[in-house]
Amino acid sequence: MARQHRTVSWEDLGPEAKAFRVAHGVWSIVGIATLRYIWACALSGRRDRRLWASIGFLSVEGVALVIGRGDCPFGPFQARLGDPVPFFELVLPPRAAKAAVPVLAGASLLGIFVVIVRMAAEHLLARAPASGNAATPLN
Repeated sequence: MARQHRTVSWEDLGPEAKAFRVAHGVWSIVGIATLRYIWACALSGRRDRRLWASIGFLSVEGVALVIGRGDCPFGPFQARLGDPVPFFELVLPPRAAKAAVPVLAGASLLGIFVVIVRMAAEHLLARAPASGNAATPLN
């Protein structure tokens, strides 16, 4: 049997629950922005502090999801504030919301993997001896 889409209106939330929803929303926007930036760097070859900060941010998020066994570990805290609706269910149906976590985790891991593979390839190419096919000047 399909689960009903739970809703709690903004007006029904207390000030703490509203503040938490806003903070969670900002966190989610930053998370999506960091994922986008990792992929931009993976595809362009760019390496900078912002890339490493993005990887660090998503790594912290990944550890939190492992602690929460695939769910946001703040879910129980959020429910105690009077907001029992998981954050993704505010914008997605329950099934899609549940699927969002593994999809985003996979996209994050794949993006980081591509960055690492490109870095390794660039490192190996930089260390490779010069080819013997260089043009020699004619006498």
